Amino acid sequence: MSLDPFVRSLDAMLEEARALLSSATSAEDLEALRVRFTGAKSGALKTIQKGLAEVSPEDRPAAGKRFNEVRESLQALMDEASQRIGGGGRSKATRSRIDPTLPGQRPRIGVVHPITQTIEHLKEIMGRLGFTVAEGPEIEDEWHNFVALNIPEDHPARDPLDNFYLATAKSASPSRDAMETNLGSNDGTIGGPRLLRSQTSTVQIRVMENEPLPMRIISLGRVYRPDAPDATHFPMFHQMEGLWVDEHVTMAQLKSVLKLFATSYLGGDVKVRFRPSFFPFTEPSVEVDYWWNDQWIEFGGAGMVDPNVFRAVNIDSERWSGFAFGLGVERLCMRRFGITDIRDLYRSDVRFLRQFAT
Repeated sequence: MSLDPFVRSLDAMLEEARALLSSATSAEDLEALRVRFTGAKSGALKTIQKGLAEVSPEDRPAAGKRFNEVRESLQALMDEASQRIGGGGRSKATRSRIDPTLPGQRPRIGVVHPITQTIEHLKEIMGRLGFTVAEGPEIEDEWHNFVALNIPEDHPARDPLDNFYLATAKSASPSRDAMETNLGSNDGTIGGPRLLRSQTSTVQIRVMENEPLPMRIISLGRVYRPDAPDATHFPMFHQMEGLWVDEHVTMAQLKSVLKLFATSYLGGDVKVRFRPSFFPFTEPSVEVDYWWNDQWIEFGGAGMVDPNVFRAVNIDSERWSGFAFGLGVERLCMRRFGITDIRDLYRSDVRFLRQFAT
């Protein structure tokens, strides 16, 4: 095939497209013409392109150049027709089907996790009772996690199998003399291994080392213990620890604070019961139970700060006294929301979590 017949077929196709596109009035017309002229399988432009192989080799560069020019012109005609019709190629009939008076589709956004909701609620309640929030590191040394809390070396809580010790920590433990020398230190220079804290009581030690008395604080955060996961246990959970140190603090004040807290959180007239117990860092120590929904529910431990703990942070126990308490955040959360398996809180199942949207 010579160059002239190929060019004439391109020009004829372009003129036909120009005439038809100028008379198109809807998106449907425009789509039909697009398929007719530029369709990938049987469009007119595709058919003519196949004839490019039949043009003589010496005329093929000129034929290819003209083909590209016509293709660009055809695309420009289609763009012009689309703008003339308006609405991005939609017909008036299509646009008229949109009713602006109808409510829009609500975007799907995340919700606050029930644990976070519980923590914020606890902060608000304890803030009204005069407690401020204190924070501390989740990676601790043995001094803050055990020694300053009056937990002896032979106590089961210090068993390596009951804690998450870090493999990168220092291998040498400090001597007893070194610990005595470093009473009250919180600069992180005490030797020995590091571990993920097993209780938020470590924050109490750090605050008493650095803050002036009197003090009234709570600490909320993650703690870690190698428990096998089941309906009521998980290797990572949250605690709320409370501490009040002042002159003449009593057990009666401890019970009053916990009763006010329970009434605020659970609602109604909640009774509080103390049962004698033992914790190395409090003396006397009690287990705290709440009477709620016709049953006694165990919520945590509490007691008066042991004089040995005051000694570790250089506080005069003859002048100052205080109480401390620890409650499980997950336990409070599950009780309030009616959750029966703690593992549901950590499965990241959005279907489950959406139930607690606020």
